[in-house]
Amino acid sequence: MNPKLLAAFAATAALFTTACSTSDELAAPAPAAPKNVIFFLGDGYGIVPMTATRIYAAGEDGDLAIDTFPETAFVKTYSLDAQVTDSAPSMAAYMTGVKTRNEVLGMNGDTFAFAPGKDAATGVSNSVDKCPATGNGAAATTLLELAATAGRATGVVTTARLTHATPAATYAHTCHRNAEYEIARQAVPGGAGYNAALGAGVDVLMGGVSQYWRPYNATTTPTGRPDGRDLVAELQAKGYTYVNDLATLNAAPTAAGTKVIALFDQAKAEGHMSYELDRDATKEPSLAEMTTKSIDILSKRDKGYFLMVEGGRIDHALHGTNAARALGDAKAFDDAVRAAIDKVKLTDPELKNTLIVVTADHDHTMVMNGYAAITGKTTASNPGILGLMRDYTSPATPALDADGKPFTTLVFGNGENRVAGNRSLMTTLTDAAVTDKNYHQEAVIPMGVGGETHGGSDVFLGAMGRGADTFHGVIDNTAVFQLVRTAVGL
Repeated sequence: MNPKLLAAFAATAALFTTACSTSDELAAPAPAAPKNVIFFLGDGYGIVPMTATRIYAAGEDGDLAIDTFPETAFVKTYSLDAQVTDSAPSMAAYMTGVKTRNEVLGMNGDTFAFAPGKDAATGVSNSVDKCPATGNGAAATTLLELAATAGRATGVVTTARLTHATPAATYAHTCHRNAEYEIARQAVPGGAGYNAALGAGVDVLMGGVSQYWRPYNATTTPTGRPDGRDLVAELQAKGYTYVNDLATLNAAPTAAGTKVIALFDQAKAEGHMSYELDRDATKEPSLAEMTTKSIDILSKRDKGYFLMVEGGRIDHALHGTNAARALGDAKAFDDAVRAAIDKVKLTDPELKNTLIVVTADHDHTMVMNGYAAITGKTTASNPGILGLMRDYTSPATPALDADGKPFTTLVFGNGENRVAGNRSLMTTLTDAAVTDKNYHQEAVIPMGVGGETHGGSDVFLGAMGRGADTFHGVIDNTAVFQLVRTAVGL
């Protein structure tokens, strides 16, 4: 054969071999990137509490972390049977995409609420569950359960007790939110009543301590589980690290496969953690510290993670018409949002693989009242929005009502502090009195102590990162479930 033809043939063969080799390399599938969801829920964090928190923390022209989210929506919050929802069906709507009745937790729309009974021997609420076994509805699958099934790490963080409605809606199913002994046992892998849809169990559980995790003891308060089980010990036997203060949280491992049960009891108030304004920062972690620790643990899973973070005590302070503590906890919630964004961006700078959503489950009856002058943020020397209302036309002195008395900018539609009769007979309010963290703002309709109700207004939702551009307009709370699920491939 002609030498020139041989040379040309060899060159062509070499090019073909190189092309095939390159093609094979291009065809080799790259490892799938982990897909993550962080779902922030400010309990009761409606539009007015959010606006008030911005002014309290940063001033009228300032920004919270929540204000920086590029995609936003308004969310309808009504439940299946109520114009004004409670936390159980509203959080469950986010987690399951199903509209349910008030007080029902993680079930379908056929479920009716039945409160748990009392244990005959101890007299405390027991774990009797009147749900599926009696034909009362069926469980609805949650985002956390879908994440567990997909092999992703899962976490639940709250400043309320872990068996409270919002955190429970991620991992439990019951026809009444008050069946908290039942809710707790659903989180314990392999134990009686375990929710098998959680697979090997929720990897990170952090919140307030309560009697629902410990065995009954007639000499202690709270009394504990009537079935005698020590669920913390059972979780430890399954490989969970037990955490109960800031020191043990900081010392907890973060290696792949770590599981944590953290129950903080410094507040000893119905099992919830301390309000931010009361928290001992040397002993009890902030919500931001709990959040970033959880991310350190969960992010080790190569398939990604689902993390729910609740600012639970915003709601509790609002029920008490205690604006100072409500805004303090709302700021701490926002600090946790900011800390999470900063933490995730260290490894996912453009949030291509992480969706972060922040919203509320319902509103409250807080109102910003009067034609208030600009106050700027609240400081030790400036009452800010917590102070007496000063009209913009004469900001040097407090404005007076028709009875000749000063009043606060923040008030409530209903609540425990209802002045009887003419306000002219009451002690004149001062900035010092109304900015004290123990002050309870006045309300129009009188209610019992802690009895201020939720409000029925739409709530704000912010989204950033993977799939965030699908969140927009006015949407039902049930729609959020599918938007999250689609964005991260659950």
